[in-house]
Amino acid sequence: MCLRGFDSEAMTKSRPNFILFVTDQQRADHLGCYGNPVLKTPNIDGLAGRGTRFDKFYVAAPVCQPNRATMMTGRMPTLHGVRQNGIALGVDATCYTHLLQAAGYRTGLFGKAHLQNFTGQPAGFPATFPEGYTRPPRELEEAVSGARIGLMYDRELSSETSTDPAEDEALGAFYGFERFRICTWHGDGVGGHYTAWLNERLPDADKLRSKTNPRPDPRYDAPQTRWSRIPEELYPTNYVADMTIDFLRERADGDAPFFVQCSFPDPHHPFTPPGKYWDMYDPADITLPRSFHERHQDAPPPLQYLHDVFARGEADRRWVVPYAVTEEEARQITAVTYGMVSLIDDAVGRVLATLDELGMAENTVILFTSDHGDWMGDHGIMQKGPLHYQGLVRVPFIWAEPPGRGEAAATDGLAGTLDMARSILMRAGLAPPIGMQGQNLNDMISGAEESRHDGVVIEQQTTMPYLGLDRAVRVRTFVDAEWRLTLWEGYDWGELYNLREDPDELVNLWSDPGHLAARRALMERMLRKMIDLQDLSPSQVSVG
Repeated sequence: MCLRGFDSEAMTKSRPNFILFVTDQQRADHLGCYGNPVLKTPNIDGLAGRGTRFDKFYVAAPVCQPNRATMMTGRMPTLHGVRQNGIALGVDATCYTHLLQAAGYRTGLFGKAHLQNFTGQPAGFPATFPEGYTRPPRELEEAVSGARIGLMYDRELSSETSTDPAEDEALGAFYGFERFRICTWHGDGVGGHYTAWLNERLPDADKLRSKTNPRPDPRYDAPQTRWSRIPEELYPTNYVADMTIDFLRERADGDAPFFVQCSFPDPHHPFTPPGKYWDMYDPADITLPRSFHERHQDAPPPLQYLHDVFARGEADRRWVVPYAVTEEEARQITAVTYGMVSLIDDAVGRVLATLDELGMAENTVILFTSDHGDWMGDHGIMQKGPLHYQGLVRVPFIWAEPPGRGEAAATDGLAGTLDMARSILMRAGLAPPIGMQGQNLNDMISGAEESRHDGVVIEQQTTMPYLGLDRAVRVRTFVDAEWRLTLWEGYDWGELYNLREDPDELVNLWSDPGHLAARRALMERMLRKMIDLQDLSPSQVSVG
């Protein structure tokens, strides 16, 4: 492990600004600085060129809302309660942005938040109760009283029809962000505050969105690949960058430090890059993962199910459900995804150039990450779900101190989303609240110590069955430097891969008698880690 050194005492005492760039559904290897030989990302690579690149950075959950809630709170999904998409983060949750605000920071969020439900659909099945018994009153139906509903939990939904974001801000800070412009959905179908902004600049904009009116291109027919008619400068990625730049200009003459999250809804499906970014990359130049072509030994049933329904012509490949693809479809989707990432890289470059122009770069820490990855052809499948292959659960994370603070470095120490909140607070010289989990990444960056994680736990669950399973999906994964073990609740089968010998996760050793001892040891370590991750808040206090 190579770590760069700089003055950790000075880091603690200073009150730096922060810019956190967050993408959506981006694999770690979808960046040049993570070894991609085709994709060009010079601006993000430049951050890695003067910062610390984390090579084994894992999500707490491989879907949007649970992992974003962990990002904000520094707590696992089983603690903050956002178990799956559709469950809002409690407005009583203490986020790191609340503590930054309390310390005098000005805070902003521009782009995708997804801390609340923006679909308007329930998270799972309606509540059911035993027949023959009196149903509890509505306010007592849940084990925790005060269901997460009401005005303050509808702010992402209300942004869909908002024409004056200032009115939304007047309701109060949004999870510790005093300034915000919210984007919902993805691709050129983004809504939220973006909609009114777009309509002001492009009359009849909805008639130009690719869902109803894509630009024709017979070269591309893969699921959800659509060439957008929205001009490049008005595409959601550039809207997010523009709003971030406006915030920076507003802070140029201010005395207070700032924290801003620049949160892009791409490179998520549908795959709709505009203009030159649509065919910036040739599908013929795409190298598919080795696992696309090679047979998975002892494949978990959900993977086999996805391939079986595809072979029968029964796969739903229209939106969020995982699906299998042909080789040509995988190349097309990957190529246009690269175009979306290149547009993001250009937007990052504009934000960083503004930071330099305003003279703020010398006191601003830059972070870059994604909320989760995408299989993107791993084992012949697309999107996300409970199959915790590395392309889905391992994401990029770059921490760049202000220019001149040290040399570029990379670390293979275990880290993850769970560590972000604590690390940002401690870099600002602020103590984390009781119950905030994770480690302080500043200690790894400065070289003061190695990772404190001997392994990381990844949580995922739903309230409904899918992928051919007959019950709600509940999955726990344990990953360390060598192994990945995944336990599926209610089933005898599971997953065990030696990541050093089998980085493509092609050989499932779960049922191999020769690896029974390793499996048992990993399960014990996972259990001990899960006990370690139990809640410490609220703390017991003395009275009197």
